[in-house]
Amino acid sequence: MTEIRHRGTVVIRNVVPRNQALEWKERIKDYTATNKERIKAFPPDSPAVYELYWTPSQAEARAHPNLMNTQRFLQRLWHSSDPRMRLSTSHPLSYADRLRIREPGDSKFTLGPHVDGGSLERWEDPEYSSVYSKILGGNWEEYDPYDAKHRLNAKMDLYNGAGACSMLRFFQGWMSMSDTAPGEGSLHVCPMIVHSTAYTILRPFFDPVTSRPALDATFPGSVPGACQEYNPITHPHLELQTTMVPIPKVQPGDFVAWHCDSLHSVNKKHRGSKDSSVLYIPATPLCQMNVDYLLKQRQAALTYSPPWDFPGAGGPGELGFQGAMDWDSLHPEGKRAMGLGSKPWEITEGMSAGEQQAIHLANQACFSKLSTTS
Repeated sequence: MTEIRHRGTVVIRNVVPRNQALEWKERIKDYTATNKERIKAFPPDSPAVYELYWTPSQAEARAHPNLMNTQRFLQRLWHSSDPRMRLSTSHPLSYADRLRIREPGDSKFTLGPHVDGGSLERWEDPEYSSVYSKILGGNWEEYDPYDAKHRLNAKMDLYNGAGACSMLRFFQGWMSMSDTAPGEGSLHVCPMIVHSTAYTILRPFFDPVTSRPALDATFPGSVPGACQEYNPITHPHLELQTTMVPIPKVQPGDFVAWHCDSLHSVNKKHRGSKDSSVLYIPATPLCQMNVDYLLKQRQAALTYSPPWDFPGAGGPGELGFQGAMDWDSLHPEGKRAMGLGSKPWEITEGMSAGEQQAIHLANQACFSKLSTTS
């Protein structure tokens, strides 16, 4: 636990059986082949990431009890220094994201070192900047990257950025559907969450050559409407060539997670001999921001439309696709995590006042005709 908190990244083995993950991938391939005339993917001439959100494989993976227990474990690494904050780390919500099947030799799907969750917003939004108050106050060693107090109401997207996430993700993550080693189209991370965050937040305020104060309007790597980006010129002291390290070899059924402020990138070229395939599934806790998005996402699911955060939101999406997901067949807890079904979240003894209120409000929003207590 201590090491995970220190590194901000973890590989959790055998979250689902290998055969289950491989079956999901094969069913996705069948789904894309059957409905190929309407499926969009990018890059267009060498597809790697598919604009698919509601395939049965994705829905089943998000709802799998082992995956939800993994999300619960990750979320409980977090806390709020203010127990009145409306947050439940015990209840993961479902965030519908895309999938990747990257073929060997691909060099077009590339992601350089970056951190999601906005860029300028970290300084511009008062609540978001309060997340980093210890760093800005000169006490970076005391910074707690797992305190959710100020993240719950932070505005992470002030510029309607493409690819921005409307849910608060404690951890980003993916489920592996392939045997993938370093260099084979996989993930690199900077496993020093406190140090890299402190440097990111303080970098605009000093000259990288002289280390003297630089009080101008320059925010290196920060562009409105984009994620926070890094390179050896804008952030030289991070020594990205050596501090961005590959995750170890993963197998089908393994789950990889990284803190929402973790620097991460993807291999420029897939040098392996087999596909590098993942289902993107973050850890998104029960809080008001996430419930608000969940309600919009629920409507998208029922109409098989792309979710709010993604291209084509509100459009036809996967409506009418052969092999579409039957929501009635979904695991009950996974259905509830989508705001579907008839079973509300329980309020139990020992919960803080903030957690009880978070669950009460979520039940009102998602299951208003049902009881909101256990």
